[in-house]
Amino acid sequence: MTDATTLDLSAYRVAVDEQFDGDDLERTRWFPYYLPHWSSQAATAARYEVSDGTLKLRIDADTPPWSPEFDGDVRVSHLQTGEFSGPVDSPVGQHRFRAGLVVREEQDEERLWMPHFGVVEARVRGIRHPHAMVALWLIGFEDEPANSGEICVFEIFGSEIGDDGGLVGVGVKPQHDPRLSPDFEKVPVAGDLTAFHDYAVEWLPDRLRFFVDGQLVKTVDQRIGYPVQLMLDVYELPTDAPRDTSAHPLVFEVAHVREYVPR
Repeated sequence: MTDATTLDLSAYRVAVDEQFDGDDLERTRWFPYYLPHWSSQAATAARYEVSDGTLKLRIDADTPPWSPEFDGDVRVSHLQTGEFSGPVDSPVGQHRFRAGLVVREEQDEERLWMPHFGVVEARVRGIRHPHAMVALWLIGFEDEPANSGEICVFEIFGSEIGDDGGLVGVGVKPQHDPRLSPDFEKVPVAGDLTAFHDYAVEWLPDRLRFFVDGQLVKTVDQRIGYPVQLMLDVYELPTDAPRDTSAHPLVFEVAHVREYVPR
């Protein structure tokens, strides 16, 4: 918890060490649907496999759009660690990503894994496909509308991966939190981003520090004081051209996700 440019975990202990070393998800930790209140659990169920010590989130050729009504042809395979919504036909729900959203399927409240300060780290592989994006983002539970800020640990677009490196998006997005201001950027990272790399945020009471492979890449001098839930996913983003499924499935491989808390 210093201003060092390398990630120092000596002041922390491991609170959660998700190694994906079984044959299925730990359902006391992971909710395998993507914002189902804006759609349904049936339409947003994650496609995944846990095998050989990794999680593999997958978009197949026959994966349908998760919410054609509100998000067009976007396809996603996603895990989250909390869920909250208001009743059907209300506008109350997590991650209000556009105007006009209405709850289509009310959800039971789930508070599974809710970090509050410390370090969140993941080891993952990007996907070099022009329509793919992989991400780990942390959002407020949003039972109070202002508690909706986003901490983006990483987002990696396949179109921004090259032979010798690429761009990794990190930072803070206010969403509907008036106490926050946008502070997000895409930082260049050397190396093969389709190989495993470590992405982390050190979340302190007065600032957030973002790391790639243990090296500091960005600091945000803002305060997010409420617990957050994890959002881990692979997207297939639409284009004007007809959908090409020759490269499917798109597989996002995750070796581990960890939470460290102060000793």
